[in-house]
Amino acid sequence: MRRHNKNSPPASPYITPEGHKRLSEELSHLWKVKRPKVTQAVAEAAAMGDRSENAEYIYGKKQLREIDSRMRFLQRRLNELTVVDRVPDDTSKVFFGAWVEIEDNDGTIYRYRIVGRDEINPGKNYISIDSPMAKALLQRTEGDEVTVKRPIGTSTFVVISVGY
Repeated sequence: MRRHNKNSPPASPYITPEGHKRLSEELSHLWKVKRPKVTQAVAEAAAMGDRSENAEYIYGKKQLREIDSRMRFLQRRLNELTVVDRVPDDTSKVFFGAWVEIEDNDGTIYRYRIVGRDEINPGKNYISIDSPMAKALLQRTEGDEVTVKRPIGTSTFVVISVGY
């Protein structure tokens, strides 16, 4: 779970339809499945008597606080988000939701999809629209050279393809 850092810029309000569906399903699962199970477990633990030394009760209450916190976050975030469910007019340029193939100076090819902060997934090569790489790629077209400041130094890439 990500905590809000007061010094960081606000998260972009964009999300893909798939990402919005995933967050909505998580909220629904927490509300309809997980919370009722934990509530039942807490009620059963409370029925055992002394709550001050009842580990099941104490742990269950902690779980409920975490579930409620996550649900509040998801409800607030889902209300803030803008679902981007259409392809841009100019599909030759990199915009939100694009799959972009780039090549570095060594000839290594990377493929990324530009998504919202709530959808970052390194395993699927989903990068945040707020990341330095995505910011450098936005509005670029095939053949453009892109320079990206990274923790290991500055790197140069060439855009090979853009798709949606």
